[in-house]
Amino acid sequence: MVERVKDEIEIFTGTSNPALAVEVCQNLAIPLGLAEVGRFPDGEIMVEIRQNVRGGDCFVLQSICGSPNDSLMELLLLIDALRRASAKRITAVIPYFGYARQDRKVAPRVPISAKLVADLITVAGAARVLTIDLHAGQIQGFFNIPVDNLYAMPVLVDYLRPRVNGRKVTVVSPDAGGVERARAVASRLNAGLAVIDKRRRRATEVAEMHLVGEVNDAVAVLVDDIIDTAGTITEAAKVVAAAGAQEVIACATHPIFSPPACERLKQANISEIIITNTVPLKPQVKAELKNLRVISIAGLLAEAIRRIHDEESVSVLFN
Repeated sequence: MVERVKDEIEIFTGTSNPALAVEVCQNLAIPLGLAEVGRFPDGEIMVEIRQNVRGGDCFVLQSICGSPNDSLMELLLLIDALRRASAKRITAVIPYFGYARQDRKVAPRVPISAKLVADLITVAGAARVLTIDLHAGQIQGFFNIPVDNLYAMPVLVDYLRPRVNGRKVTVVSPDAGGVERARAVASRLNAGLAVIDKRRRRATEVAEMHLVGEVNDAVAVLVDDIIDTAGTITEAAKVVAAAGAQEVIACATHPIFSPPACERLKQANISEIIITNTVPLKPQVKAELKNLRVISIAGLLAEAIRRIHDEESVSVLFN
């Protein structure tokens, strides 16, 4: 059993994104907390904290992705274990907040899954939530505890700015819901803004798209929060290319890449796909998509964790 001094930062992680947790710890110059996350023979998840955390400021870093049900259960059990071990405060650090797309009733007799997940995290014992690019900002209101919803776009823009410097640029939102995000990027790049009016046939299938704005002879930067099956982003690439865009770049925070995302992206006329590491990429995705560029958000998370621990303002990181 490892003894640690109380009030220190302690970071623990499950199995969904351990590489990101290690990178965050390296940024903070602290060791990763000792926790065992395994399975009983019948598949039940087993968690054990292997160090003293009494009085510690504990952060559980776990994206709800990959196998989202398992990731969520690991997160809840880690929080519960830390609470029962007398941790002073527990912050759930959720780079990708799964179930966020189910944030309202869009049909009769369906759940509001994001609200249920928020309740589970709170009841488990989290005192605070730190996340990145919630699919819908109003999900913060589902919690009765503080929520810090950081934005990855400033990190992505730092890479984009020299990439498109000196060229005509139009930032394109693939749907009306992402206009605010696209406007923020356009402002940072001093670029034009366009929006695609998207009509869906069903949740994972786009029926038609119409461009509102000007992309002719410009670099079109498609900005979204999630690439899942890549239907939206690839159809949007076709629309802006047909409208005269010189080059198409896709930019997103959360790379879910569910099949057939890779096949669609390989066939699309997208020169570069810029993403972050909120969700770990499968090896086959890296092998298939040669135009993929991964930007780490470990530094952003580490600074937010440090500020929360030191009771400093986190709002400066939203700018």
